[in-house]
Amino acid sequence: MPKATAIALLINPSTAQGRSNVSEVEEPIRSIGLRLHVLRASTEAELAAAFASYAGTKADAMIVANDPLFIGWSDKIGALALRHSIATISPERLYAAAGALASYGASLPDSFRQVGAYAGRILKGEKPADLPVLRPVKFELVINLKTAKAIGLEIPPKLLFTADEVIE
Repeated sequence: MPKATAIALLINPSTAQGRSNVSEVEEPIRSIGLRLHVLRASTEAELAAAFASYAGTKADAMIVANDPLFIGWSDKIGALALRHSIATISPERLYAAAGALASYGASLPDSFRQVGAYAGRILKGEKPADLPVLRPVKFELVINLKTAKAIGLEIPPKLLFTADEVIE
């Protein structure tokens, strides 16, 4: 979305993580010349209201913050994004599968493999305190082409080619 001027960020304001998401996203968004509009939801009614108020923000797209509450609502978030024709990106594949435009985040299967390897090392006698902290090493981009078409957005072929999965 090269002509975007503003981005909305959906957060859960009832958690410290939700509040820290704003500070993590604010500077990068502003550094590329975009405005940030924060939408807050910690109940299903607030979620519906946040999507309904999106039009008033004049935002061009929405980022769904990484929050356990939102993962439980991934189907609702995907459906609301489609209903309101909002280009929405999230950190988990399940949002894109539910109707969000795209997701980009750590590969859960790869992360689970790392957990298994750690568990194996601990079971073989290594002390958990001696193990290094690992970060995700594999990230996945999922694009929902069906949603892109429904909201009238053309995805460049190069981006489709680099995606790990394209939902048609």
